[in-house]
Amino acid sequence: MDLNYSSEQQNFRNEVQRFLAESLPQDIRQRVRDGDQGRFKEDVQSWQSILHQHGWAAPAWPVEYGGTGWSKVQQYIFETECALADAPPQLAFGIKMIGPVLIRYGTPAQQQKFLPGVLSGTDWWCQGYSEPGSGSDLASLRMQAAREDDHYVLNGQKIWNTLGQFADWIFCLVRTDSSGKPQRGISFVLVDMKSPGIAVRPTRLLDGTYEVNEIWFDNVRVPVANRIGEENEGWTCAKFLLGHERTNIAGIGPSKRALLQLKQNAAGVIQDGTSLLEDALFSTKVAQVEIDLMALEITNLRVIVADAEKRAPGPEASILKIRGTEIAQRISELQLEVFGATALSFESESRIAGIEGAVSEARPPSNASADYLNLRKLSIFGGSNEIQRNIIAQMILGL
Repeated sequence: MDLNYSSEQQNFRNEVQRFLAESLPQDIRQRVRDGDQGRFKEDVQSWQSILHQHGWAAPAWPVEYGGTGWSKVQQYIFETECALADAPPQLAFGIKMIGPVLIRYGTPAQQQKFLPGVLSGTDWWCQGYSEPGSGSDLASLRMQAAREDDHYVLNGQKIWNTLGQFADWIFCLVRTDSSGKPQRGISFVLVDMKSPGIAVRPTRLLDGTYEVNEIWFDNVRVPVANRIGEENEGWTCAKFLLGHERTNIAGIGPSKRALLQLKQNAAGVIQDGTSLLEDALFSTKVAQVEIDLMALEITNLRVIVADAEKRAPGPEASILKIRGTEIAQRISELQLEVFGATALSFESESRIAGIEGAVSEARPPSNASADYLNLRKLSIFGGSNEIQRNIIAQMILGL
């Protein structure tokens, strides 16, 4: 399953593959392949530092902000090849979320202060959007930010915060005005996670990991200078960021890698002299998900062309979000079919990231069950798939 690249694009792809072969440390590659997250933060930051030294830290950013100047197709090739090579993911909260927001809406002073740490990977960012009762209906958020001279005082709670246990900074949507339309009273602020009054409480997930957190804010003081955009106009930044988040959720590269692993695993299961990959029923299932992934890849390229024309991703991003998450989940389901009863047991400790006392152990023969359980989240976060279907119905079908 491959695109028909031009000679120039193929040359670039070869360059990326050579770089990955020479520069991606083997121990990091092996941990990513094994699903071992015992050194997750260290691996992500080490890889970001390598990319930064090579000038490839932010593929999608403009050159004047430290980006590469690559075309959108080159960016896509780079991300896909990184996934296929078992490279750690770049931290999307920095490179793909707060970075683009700062470039589009930040002041020069804010850009100078925050962008270098995003590029180098020294500053770990997380997202503060969802609250109890305010998930897909994000505009109903209630976390208060009361203005006191040149500071805001934050009180409230954020939930389903991903990797906040590692974070140096969090970008938050906060309520600065409760009168009028809900979207009009929201502001977008950047908060130092070392600020007094912040408490991070991990939540154990189905697969046994501590990937998400509750974050409590008790009279947390944030300089007004850390607000992006005008007061009460943060919804503009929020929509811009969510479009980029949902595009990223398509996950073409990781799904390609998972599909290759699925085929390899199925080819290794032999029954009556025939591999499972050659079984008519199972091979049909694999072919169907591969076709769906090819169609998603073409749609993804259409969206990145729209982004190249300086348009924020629109309802097409919702299509990517839905199909990308469904395909990833489907591949994980087929992995369970491959491993059968041997997939029932897994050791979650090898997948726990960032919790004191967690142990990194050798990967069990199959992490299929853990992967399956973890990927159930995909159709919920970033705006649930049900909400995305409403967006498609309203903005594309006119219903």
